[in-house]
Formats: sequence, structure tokens, C-alpha cells
Amino acid sequence: MNKVINMIHIRVYAMLIDIVGSRSIEIEGGGKTVRELIELLDSRYPGFKKELEKGFLILLNGINILHLKGLDTEIKDGDTIVIFPPVGGG
Repeated sequence: MNKVINMIHIRVYAMLIDIVGSRSIEIEGGGKTVRELIELLDSRYPGFKKELEKGFLILLNGINILHLKGLDTEIKDGDTIVIFPPVGGG
């Protein structure tokens, strides 16, 4: 039996703050994977997914999901997701 996710903590930066209306949100029942969470966020905050397509880094508990299973990375109750644009400079 799959455990239902109770609470996921999410911090966003840049234009995502304007879309979400806050720098930090908590989502109940956020799905089983990062992909499902993004779909849920896009349904609640139209334009969220489109903004992500411009290039954002997603960390799960401080680890880049690209070093895990990408968008198929599993999430669990109490996890923290941080989404921010890549830092550039020179």
C-alpha cells in the first residue's frame, strides 16, 4: 500500500514567486514524484510549468534531482523542494 503524502515544503525563486504568490508554500497530497508535484503546481498556479521550461534547477532536500531520478524522483512526507533559476556569471 502506497503511503499518502501529507505535506511537501516548496521554496521558489525568481518569476515563480509571482506565479505562486509567495516564496514558500506547503502542498498537501503532492503526488509520489517530482513530475506529479509539478503537474499539481501547474494546475493550481497556471503558467508554473511553462516558466520551468525556461530552465530551473530543482533540489530535493538539497540534492539536484538530476543526480537522483530526474522528474521521476520519488518524494515523501516532509520533503523540501527548492526550485530556482540556474546561476550564471563570469
